[in-house]
Amino acid sequence: MPGLLDVILGYDCNLACDYCTITPTMRERALAPKAVVAAMRRGRSQAYDRIAFTGGEPTIRTDLVALIKAARQLGFEDIKVQSNGLLFSEANVARLVNAGVTRFHISIHTHDATAYDALVQRDGAYALMEQGLRNVVASGRHVVVDVIIKTDTYRRLPDAIEWIAARGVEEVHLWYVSLTDGNAARVESLPAMTTTMPFVRRALAIGRERGLQISSLHIPRCLLGEDWTHAWDPGSMRVLVVTPDATFELEDSRLAGRNHVPACAGCQFEAICPGVRDDYLQRFGDTEIATARGQAPTIPGVVRLPIRP
Repeated sequence: MPGLLDVILGYDCNLACDYCTITPTMRERALAPKAVVAAMRRGRSQAYDRIAFTGGEPTIRTDLVALIKAARQLGFEDIKVQSNGLLFSEANVARLVNAGVTRFHISIHTHDATAYDALVQRDGAYALMEQGLRNVVASGRHVVVDVIIKTDTYRRLPDAIEWIAARGVEEVHLWYVSLTDGNAARVESLPAMTTTMPFVRRALAIGRERGLQISSLHIPRCLLGEDWTHAWDPGSMRVLVVTPDATFELEDSRLAGRNHVPACAGCQFEAICPGVRDDYLQRFGDTEIATARGQAPTIPGVVRLPIRP
C-alpha cells in the first residue's frame, strides 16, 4: 500500500515561533545523512512512494539538495519540502526544483507583517517569507500554505485566506495550536474551538469563493457543522514519521486526535473521526462535543484558566 514517509531531518530552526513545540534541548538533535538515506531505502522497500522533508527548518541543512536527489533516485514519486520559506530565494527554489522537489509547503503562521514578525520573534522575517512564497508559486510546483489557529491569530483568519488567494496559492491547511513539549505551559495560546468557529467558517466560505482547497486539521467534524467536508485527518492515510528520536505511525502522534468521548457514541462521523487531542481535552474537557451532540458533558477541563480571545 502506497504511503508518505515524513522525515524530520532535525529540530533546529532559523526562527523561534512563540507557539513552537520544539524545546531548546530538542534543537540540538538531528538525523545524520546516512540515517536519512537508510530510512528512505527502508521506506521504498515498504512501498512508501511519497516523501516529505521537514523539521525544524530543513532548508538550513547544507545536505538538503543531495538528500532530495537521493530520494528521486530511489524512486519517490512525490517529494515535498516543508519550510518557513525564509531561504526560498529564486536561486534556491530553482536548485530544489532541479533536484526533484514536486511540492512546497510554507508556514505563513499569519499574514499580518507586524504580527508575523512578533510571532516568529525575528524582525524583517515577514518580507523574506512573502518573497519566498512568491518564488515557489512562480516555480510552477504545487504549493500548500499552512496557517496556525491560536488565540492571537484566529480573528485574522478570513483576511489571511484573502491574502493567500491573492498570491496565487491553491491549497491551504489550517492547523490548531498544540500544548505539547515546548508550548505545553502556554495554555492561553489554545482557544476554545467554539470561539474560533465563526472565523473558521468565514475563512472556509472565502476559500470556496476564491477557489481555494482548504483542509482543517484537528477540529472534529461535529464542531465544523455543515463545513465538515473540509475536515482532514492526515493520520487516516499511511504515514510513517521518522525523527531523530523515534519512528512511528502518524496516527499514534500526540498531535493527532486520539480520544472519543462519551458523546461521540452514535455520531455519524464516529467511524472516520480520530477524536479529540489529549491537550485539548485536558484544557476544555468535552463540553463542546457534548453540546454539539445534544448531551451533557462528562469530562471537565483540567486546566482552569480564563480563555483570552
